[in-house]
Amino acid sequence: MTTSEDVCAIVPTVRNPDCVREYVANAREFGHADRLHFVLVTEDFCDVAGMEEMLDEEGVAGEVFGGERRDRWFARRGLGEYADLIPEASHAETSFGLLYMYEGGFEYGTFIDDDTRPHPEFDFFGGHLRNLAHEGAVEVVGSDEDWVNVLYQHDGDLYPRGYPYGAMDETVETRTERVDDVVVSQGLWTDVPDLDAVRILMDGDLQGQALTRLEREDYDRDFVAAPGDYLTVCSMNLAFRREVVPAFYQLPMDDNPWDVGRFDDIWSGVFLKRACDVLGTRVYSGTPLCVHEKAPRSTFSDLRNEAPALELNEHLWKLVDDVGADADSYRGVYRAMAEELAAGGFDEFENGEFLAYVGEHMARWLDCLAALDAPAAEARATADD
Repeated sequence: MTTSEDVCAIVPTVRNPDCVREYVANAREFGHADRLHFVLVTEDFCDVAGMEEMLDEEGVAGEVFGGERRDRWFARRGLGEYADLIPEASHAETSFGLLYMYEGGFEYGTFIDDDTRPHPEFDFFGGHLRNLAHEGAVEVVGSDEDWVNVLYQHDGDLYPRGYPYGAMDETVETRTERVDDVVVSQGLWTDVPDLDAVRILMDGDLQGQALTRLEREDYDRDFVAAPGDYLTVCSMNLAFRREVVPAFYQLPMDDNPWDVGRFDDIWSGVFLKRACDVLGTRVYSGTPLCVHEKAPRSTFSDLRNEAPALELNEHLWKLVDDVGADADSYRGVYRAMAEELAAGGFDEFENGEFLAYVGEHMARWLDCLAALDAPAAEARATADD
């Protein structure tokens, strides 16, 4: 990391690492390339050497981490006991990027999915940074169900992946307020909407995409979710300040005894929004848009990953909605939520024991960050390969 690199761009990739080239081109066009440091989180069965060569060809700073290299990263810092916080072959391995960003002292982080590309009319990185620095009027959106549908501007009944079924048919409430405390910038998407498998099936598609397509015109204005209201936070196009990392662990999906998947960013967004509400900070949504080019795959495969936690998703937000109210830090709110879930007692829900598993991992996430913060951590760390 150089003094000019203050944005850590985290890309989980096994399918299309070349997406990075388009984001670099966008950054160069708008004058941000020298601020970027890419972290590609991948698997050893992928072309790790080819990804490293790509970063060299593009002339941008960055590193590539397959599974073995991630394990070495933990071991060299004396943190081997925490390596299992990063699930294998899962989108949730973006959590490794958070640790890398946190230790490296980057002021900002971004999540970029490898099935996206920057929308041609937007300054991708600059737009996110402007959102995080926003000071002024913006639309504040809430609802009588305490949930904000980030696609509420779309002319149709479209709900994103992770939006609770019990919160549908909400009455949307909007107002304009001055906002100057943004810590998360969520960019939305054109082309393929981010829907869950049930909604994709209802839209008549068996190839995991949905027949509906989103256009630039489906988004009229940016907005923030009202305090006390939750929203789906999709990590395919996201920027955030370093300060939120303690409350933003991407949860242990796929590689778990219940085969739960597809809720890592959704549930992490629920926990982060709760922390933001306690601390008086905001989640900003809208532009910059990206183009979502989700590859065709079996809708039923996604359904198998989502089904074990569909009931839990209806209740999780209610379980943490009044937790951590007296905390004065992201760590404090997150610790309170972790303890609430780890205590268990959710047998009335299918796979309710998974919530205790999640709570235990959340607590260990905070312990891992504390170990990175410890004075001895710098002495333990040595230069990586």
